[in-house]
Amino acid sequence: MSAAPIVIEYLKSLQASICDAIEMSDGQHRFVTDRWERPGGGGGESRMLRHGNWLEQGGVNFSHVTGTALPPSATQNRPDLAGASFVATGVSLVLHPRNPYIPTTHLNVRFFSAQTAQGEATWWFGGGFDLTPHYPFDSDIRHWHETAQSAVAPFGEALYTEFKKSCDDYFYLKHRHETRGVGGLFYDDFNRLGFEQSFALTRAVGDAFLKAYLPIVERRRNIPYSDRERAFQLYRRGRYVEFNLVFDRGTLFGLQSGGRTESILMSMPPEVRWEYGYQPEPGTPESRLSDYLTARDWLTELKTL
Repeated sequence: MSAAPIVIEYLKSLQASICDAIEMSDGQHRFVTDRWERPGGGGGESRMLRHGNWLEQGGVNFSHVTGTALPPSATQNRPDLAGASFVATGVSLVLHPRNPYIPTTHLNVRFFSAQTAQGEATWWFGGGFDLTPHYPFDSDIRHWHETAQSAVAPFGEALYTEFKKSCDDYFYLKHRHETRGVGGLFYDDFNRLGFEQSFALTRAVGDAFLKAYLPIVERRRNIPYSDRERAFQLYRRGRYVEFNLVFDRGTLFGLQSGGRTESILMSMPPEVRWEYGYQPEPGTPESRLSDYLTARDWLTELKTL
């Protein structure tokens, strides 16, 4: 049982192309490469860029790991696979910009195959990308969702609606009663189109990320900001930490499967703060954000922009 070489080849090329594009956009530093091996089987390559022009910290991780038993986080929706041996490979990234007007973002595309002790084998793809603004702009949100819709439209007109809802549902902080951001795409356990088309869909999602994100960076990177906006950004980063450590199945999978801790937790922001009982003053730019932290039909609401 193994991941198809064509999948691994694509994922490595995706990691390289994203890092190249971000380096060119940022113009300050290059990604530092850290190759690692997993004692339980497999390994990967983590790339980290810190203290850039607009990118305060960003990590782009490739992994290809194997194991003798899927951890609980991977069988939450597939209890029939509890204890199955597995191969998991993927690319994941989280980018934390310095300027509070540039949204934080996340991308993940992955492939799993598993085989039970009874010899039953299965495989699936998963992935998606989502956007977490602190000072949202409607034009950015529309561009983000239009790009997401265009990426998956060739594989089924209903997929954007399905994957958007999955994103809204998954990236939801139940204890805060708010979404992590303005959503995007999320899908898992996906093999309904057969291997070739399911893989093509995953490539389309991975390839759409830069088209969705970098234009937003270019529009917002030079907006002036003060200590006030910076303090609000660091406060909102706390929500990102809460989600990743409490709810994120990818983080839980990595930790439960004995993965490399530094690579698993590279999604954490470099600076963050918590404030007890904080509420933004009514009528301030900071108070606007709450209107965006709920599931909304962005393409319909913003179609007149």
